[in-house]
Amino acid sequence: MKIAKYLKATFLLAVLAFLGCQENDYTFGEIIAPSNIQITAEIVGADDANPNGDGSGVVNFKATADNTISYKYVFDGVETVALSGETSISFSSLGLNSYTITVVAAGTAGVSSTKSIQVDVLSTYAPPEALISKLYGYDPATPNAVTSRTWKIQSVKAGHFGLGPIGGSTPTEWYSAGIEEKAGVGMYDDRFVFSSDGTFTYVTNGDIFGRSPHIVNDLGPNTAGSANGADIENYAFADYTESYTLTAPGGVEIISLSGNAFIGYYSGGNHQYEIFERETPNEMIVRTTDGTPEFDWWFIIVSE
Repeated sequence: MKIAKYLKATFLLAVLAFLGCQENDYTFGEIIAPSNIQITAEIVGADDANPNGDGSGVVNFKATADNTISYKYVFDGVETVALSGETSISFSSLGLNSYTITVVAAGTAGVSSTKSIQVDVLSTYAPPEALISKLYGYDPATPNAVTSRTWKIQSVKAGHFGLGPIGGSTPTEWYSAGIEEKAGVGMYDDRFVFSSDGTFTYVTNGDIFGRSPHIVNDLGPNTAGSANGADIENYAFADYTESYTLTAPGGVEIISLSGNAFIGYYSGGNHQYEIFERETPNEMIVRTTDGTPEFDWWFIIVSE
């Protein structure tokens, strides 16, 4: 009897162990590399008379592929995540230039495929002196000097941060932050440094503020921050340096940041910030469209 009981117990343990192994047998299924990558490039302002664009240097890209989860664009060593496959790139080298852009389509289990496209783009835009003097301290007396200015969110002014409809004409129309309303979330101690050499340096002081899921999808898992609705507060992130360009398609001044660079609040998107107003001394009102796209996000920034 003891032997029978022992055999029954042993058999039961073996069955449980087998079932336990089955429950933890996670698989990706069939791993298929992305294929049939298609890339279209719309050069802003291009027509029969101006095949290389209106001189703004802006190109809108769209990529599609089979068996793909996400996309990223690679240009001049800089990677830009575009989950939907759509992004805009601003080319600022004056004159008519050829550029090669590579799309990386990512599938299951990290497998990826790539395809490149070449575009010929005309850029004739030279930013006005008033803008570059304000943005990075340009001095016409020493035009070749490397200068920079440091900016921050103007937290002591109501409406320094907020949102509204895409393409709206009223800043922070749907939500407008009050004075110091976002203290302690990883925004107000951040600094944004624009330099005349085209570099953009972001001093995070250890953490940043952003929107889910864009901040996690683009920058990586949240290891220290706190979720508050759709916001992630105090997301751990180190200082970084990227680049920026200035363009003015259709007369609208745009600051385009490379990679995943941003200002104040990470919301994904194309990382382009329209300068809505710059008449107030030492201040600018800028806005960007998030990566959903769902809202325009507004900021008042002030130079130190």
